[in-house]
Formats: sequence, structure tokens, C-alpha cells
Amino acid sequence: MDEEHQSCVQGVKCSEAEKKQSELQLKPDRFFYPGTPPSIVVSDTLEADFPIIYVNTVFESSTGYYANEVIGRNCRFLQNRIPRAQRRHLMVDPVVVSEIHRCLEERVEFQGELLNFRKDGTPLINKLQLKFIHDDDGIVTHIMGIQFFSEANMDLNRVPYPLFKKTTTQKSGQPFLKSSMNGHALELQHYMTCAILLLSDEVLTHAILSRLTPRDVASLGSVCRRFRQLTKNEHVGKMVCQNAWGREVTSTLESMTKKLGWDRLARELTTLEAVHWKILKVGGSVEPSRCNFSACAAGNRLVLFGGEGVNMQPMNDTFILNLDAENPEWLRLSMASSPPGRWGHSLSCLNGSLMVVFGGCGRQGLLNDVFVLDLDAQKPTWKQVSAENAPLPRSWHSSCTVEGTKLVVTGGCTDGGVLLSDTCLLDFTTDKPMWKEITTLWAPPPSLGHSLSVYGRTKILMFGGLAKRGSHLRLRSGEAYTIDLEDDEPQWMQLDCSNVGNERAVAPPARLDHVAVSMPCGRIIIFGGSISGLHSPCQTFLLDPYEEKPSWKVLNVPGQPPKFSWGHSTCVVGGTRVLVLGGQTDEESILQELHELCLTSIPGYDT
Repeated sequence: MDEEHQSCVQGVKCSEAEKKQSELQLKPDRFFYPGTPPSIVVSDTLEADFPIIYVNTVFESSTGYYANEVIGRNCRFLQNRIPRAQRRHLMVDPVVVSEIHRCLEERVEFQGELLNFRKDGTPLINKLQLKFIHDDDGIVTHIMGIQFFSEANMDLNRVPYPLFKKTTTQKSGQPFLKSSMNGHALELQHYMTCAILLLSDEVLTHAILSRLTPRDVASLGSVCRRFRQLTKNEHVGKMVCQNAWGREVTSTLESMTKKLGWDRLARELTTLEAVHWKILKVGGSVEPSRCNFSACAAGNRLVLFGGEGVNMQPMNDTFILNLDAENPEWLRLSMASSPPGRWGHSLSCLNGSLMVVFGGCGRQGLLNDVFVLDLDAQKPTWKQVSAENAPLPRSWHSSCTVEGTKLVVTGGCTDGGVLLSDTCLLDFTTDKPMWKEITTLWAPPPSLGHSLSVYGRTKILMFGGLAKRGSHLRLRSGEAYTIDLEDDEPQWMQLDCSNVGNERAVAPPARLDHVAVSMPCGRIIIFGGSISGLHSPCQTFLLDPYEEKPSWKVLNVPGQPPKFSWGHSTCVVGGTRVLVLGGQTDEESILQELHELCLTSIPGYDT
């Protein structure tokens, strides 16, 4: 124990006279009167299991425990009716315990009531507040618990839920047990059922439910009333989603839970029972008209940059659409400088507020420059990023961001019409960003117009595009490839989606300039694009790359989908809304229509 901790402990040690006085005052009713000062407990967060390093005399007189009995222990022992018990009492609310755990993990202050016990087993209601103590560097070093105890009037012999209900229902004419062997099997089955149900809610929640997928948790909720109550708990739902989808995804979904709740949100994103198309009506306009622009979402803001105007004119203006506004409308951003005009470029989002443009076709030919726009700046303006080892200039490539800080670019087409197959990464966390080509033993065929979708934080799925076949042949592709950038030596692998033996599986027709969307749960949605023949691009396809044998499935989506189009841009807002902008047909250029693919029953914006 360091000097700081020793001084804290020494400061709370009572004199022998004080101990004798507190021993005389260990009466059940002493601390129930108004005006009683609070019990104070201080724990060390830098040590394992947050041991107690200080308690005041009010704590001693309230609980019956002396300081030397509790120093070095976690404060959870107050949830045990018998000192040194191995588990907390059944009447302690597991929801409150889970909330305390969440607050400790997220460093959020807690305030609530919890059932505790004196050393002699007397039940107490602990009105608890948890405060965090920081050092000069802002690091949490200690937790201070402020406790007000009062008497708890409750029947401790009442079990808060039925542990096991034996049924003796049997069909007429049948013996209850066909043989002694069957009887032993039934008895064993009942014992196993009882053993699971005898586990505390905390164990069931943290050791079992939290390790399951949202789909499995939903199935478990239909087993019995107690499991259903556990799976309906909001904190349990968030914990399950966070463990399955990651902290970043659940943070993005947080706003939707205020309308749906974690249980329903997880169910709808898993089953896609509520998915539907709708048309989103917004004000303003993007003028002059254009195609081959790029758009991307930053939170609930849509940003559109550049595009191809009349007579193949490259454009360099920037528009923003704030979906949080009462009446959302397109607004042109006025700024001191902008990147050179271009089309066929990529636009991606970094860290939730930084927009990054790469490549494209400008007035003087193809580009390989990088520009960044900070939407949260007081006066947003585009700034060029000087990065060494820049990849070849290109257009019609595809890009994505990994972990919110890394830009990944693949493929595209050079000035000479040569298709590319390289994979390049630009890390914005370094002082001097530098491009790095990810060398692999094998790479997908050179292509343009393909899509990149990020799932599982560092995994990328590439699909479709116009791919090189042989020396001079170029064909639309319907193949999928994956790579995990977290591997020590990342390698591209073709994903086997042959659909052999799966009658429900339907492979999407080969295409390019389509839309690919990564869902919070890691599944990929594909629709639209340039497709040969008479196949309908309005058909929506779903792929789960986590499956042992991934296969494409047709997703029947009601509502009004986008028209036959290709070259449109897609923005994913809040993890549950997919906005489709623009696109082309053989007859017209469409820009003003915003089609929305709602993944949940309550979209974030109602028209």
C-alpha cells in the first residue's frame, strides 16, 4: 500500500475510546433518526476489485462492522446476510446491482437504493451515492460511497421468484414413469433445470446472457417468466448488444433506444421484421444538377461534395443536410477554400465529424490528393492533408474507414484505363500521415465500381464491380472477398457463397455501382447497381459473413424502393436508417429524391 493510501487509512482509524463509544452505540435504531450524518466509504479503483481503504465511524455504527474488519474488502459484502457468505442474498435486486456495475465500468455517478445487511443480519435500505475522485491527470483513483441507512421492513423468507415448478400432468392411461431408468432421467432433468434456476440473476446475466447473441437471448426469453424478465431488462439488453456488436455501435444506437428500448431494437435489427422503404421529403435543393457526386453521413448530418455537372464539368461545392433540424433542408456551405472540382471520387467519415475526400477525375485528369473537412469547427473549411507515398491517381475506386481513424482505398481506374487491385491505408492518428500499401499473397481481380463494407470493427467485405478477366476481358462481378486488418499479416480471401444445399439462398446478379450497407450486427445489405439483362435492381439481398457457410438471401422489403438506378450514394444514419441519394437511369438524372430504408419500426425522422 503506497503512502497516499496509508495516510487515508490512518486518518480513519479510531482511538480505543472512540471504538468503545461506537460499540456502545451499535443499536438498530440509532441511525434511523433525521439529521444523522452519512456513512462514508472510500475504495481504491487502481487496485483489483476496488478494495475499501477508509470508512467513517457512522459506517461502523450503522453496519456493525469495525474498520479493521472491512479494510481491503469489496463493499459488496453488505449484500450478504451472513458475514463471509459466498453469494449475496436472494432479495437483493439484481437490476440495481447491474446498474452499479455499469456505472463503475463507464465511470458514471450512481444514485439509488439497495438492500444491505448489518453484521447481525438485520436488513437495511441503503440510499447510496457513488462519487468518483480524480487525480491531476484526470484519472479516476478512488470511489467515494455516500450512504444513508434506514430500516427495511420485509419478509426475508419470501423468495422473489419461483425457482422450480414441478408438473404432474400426464396423459390418461400412461404411467407417470415408464421405468425406474426413465424416472432417474426425469429426476436428473429436473435437477439440472433447478441447478440453472438456482443461479443468481447476476450470474445468469453476466456469465451467461452477456455471452449470447441478441437472437439467442430472445429465444431464451421464451423459456420461463424469470428469463423473460431478465431479457427484458434495459441494462441487460444494452450489455448483450455491446458485447455482440461493440461499444462504438451501441453508442451510435443509443438515441434509438429512447423510442424502442434495447430489447425491441435488438430484436428488430436481428429479425428485420420491421424493415421498410419510405420517401424522405426535405427542403432546399442541390443546384446546379449533377451526377457522380459522393455523399456521406456524420452523425445525423448528410454531406454531399462535388460531382459531374453539365458537359462533364467537375464540381467542388459542398452541401449539408441536418436531419436533427425541425425542417431539414439542403444548405450550401460557404467556405474560404475547397478541393479542386471532381467526380468519381470517394467521401468518407472519420471520428464522427471529419469528412475526407480522396481521388476522382478533375479538370486536369485523375487525382490522388486528400482533403479533410471538420464539420464541428467554428468555420468549417477544407484542408489538404500532405501524405507521403500516395497511391496512383484514380477514379471509380472504393473507400471506407476502419476504427474511425484509418482510410482504406481499393481498386479503381487509372488515366490509361488500367484497372487497379491494390489496397492502401492512410492512418490519421500519426503526426505525419503516410500511405501504406497492404501487401497480400493474393488479391481480388482488378476492378472499379465495387463496394467496401466494414463489419466486426476491422473486417472489410468487398463485393461486385467491373472486374478484369484475363488479358482484355472485363465483366461485372458477383463475388465477395474479405480481409481482416487486425491480423498481423492481413490477407484477402474469397468468401464462398455458392449456396449449395440451401434452398432459400439466391445469389445476387453480378453488378457495379451498387449500394452496400453494413448493419450494426455485421450483416451486409446489397441493392441497386448496373446489372446486365432484365434482373430487377430493386431486389434487396442480405449476407451474414459470420455464418459458417455464408449465403445470400433475398430480403422482401415493403414500401417504395428507389427506381432502377446505378451510381447513387448511400448514407447510414444512426445505425438504423439508410438514405439513398441520386443515381442514374437510361433516361434521367435523379438527385432530389431521398429514399430511406428503415431498419426499425420507428425511423428517426417521420415524414
